[in-house]
Amino acid sequence: MKPFTFEAHIPRTVFGSGTLDKIPEEIERLGAQRVLLVTENTDRQRALADKVKGLLGDKVVGIWTIALAAIGLQLHEGSCTDAVMHTPEEVTLKALEQAKSVNADCYVSLGGGSTIGLGKALTIRTGGKHLAVPTTYAGSEATPVLGETVNKVKTTRSDPKILPNTIVYDVDLTLSLPQQLTYTSGINAMAHCVEALWSVGNNPVIDGIACSGIQDLASALRKLKDTPNDMDARGKATSGAFVAGVCLAHVPMAIHHKLCHTLGGSFGLPHSETHTVILPHAIAYNAKAAPEAMEKIKRALGTDKDAATGVYDLEKELGTVTSLKELGMKKEDLEKAAEIACKAQYPNPEPLEKGKLLQLLENAWEGKPPQSV
Repeated sequence: MKPFTFEAHIPRTVFGSGTLDKIPEEIERLGAQRVLLVTENTDRQRALADKVKGLLGDKVVGIWTIALAAIGLQLHEGSCTDAVMHTPEEVTLKALEQAKSVNADCYVSLGGGSTIGLGKALTIRTGGKHLAVPTTYAGSEATPVLGETVNKVKTTRSDPKILPNTIVYDVDLTLSLPQQLTYTSGINAMAHCVEALWSVGNNPVIDGIACSGIQDLASALRKLKDTPNDMDARGKATSGAFVAGVCLAHVPMAIHHKLCHTLGGSFGLPHSETHTVILPHAIAYNAKAAPEAMEKIKRALGTDKDAATGVYDLEKELGTVTSLKELGMKKEDLEKAAEIACKAQYPNPEPLEKGKLLQLLENAWEGKPPQSV
């Protein structure tokens, strides 16, 4: 018998189809009066921001949008721009100035991990409320974890104050998610579940939901490959992402997230794609040290192969990126990445050693099938 202590940290969660219309009610519930929207510079997200602004009316005091500052464009009075991957501190400080200038007391983040991360960064610095509206399957909206990049080094911290107050999942919003991002953000979420199974903080509560998350995400992604508009599959992927975030919220991270934070924060690799490439190799690294976790992953995937190969085969089936080389990583930077990953280590079943990590990264750079190192 393994003793454990479990304390749940889960935001108020509104889930369904058409739930975007519930945002005014949820903002009222939070007692917010001056809302800053945080979103992304795509046609899809700008349209979403405009819709939410229409729902909230005068309560919206500004919109902070990705990467429009370079061309000097403002969408609305009180609006400004910039939100990028891995939450660089300099971007957060610019957004913070804007938030203070409009006296915002609430942030509504619309989009994926970049916007939700910026919403978290603003919340922890100002004490404002935070309502997250995810449009991908990354799962970060359900965690009290904030990863920030300072001087090209990404570090993470966990604080209950970072956790959004409310999540609004509108499954309809995922129908326009690009197919490849559907897959990579789904596998990003799956990584949270996988890591929870071998985490030092694993317990029976998280164990059960992690397995269900892997199973739901794997089956949903396979279904969405053939029928992208299948609402049941979209719903299962969305709820699977929520479950994945809950897993990550309650256990310490390990090798997989350490490597992805290193590659993203120090080398600028894209978030969900990096998670997708690294996951099979991280599983292989821990295969001998965490056999029980491997068996659970294998069963949840429904594969007759080992856990690492099962994930790799799923990625091949979906046609996702499978190599760091495809993401623009330079081979000569792999050794530096291994060195960085060995600093401030996350607890992991198999100790993190530079030589082994370098071999893992070389395999991932080539896109080789996962293998023990």
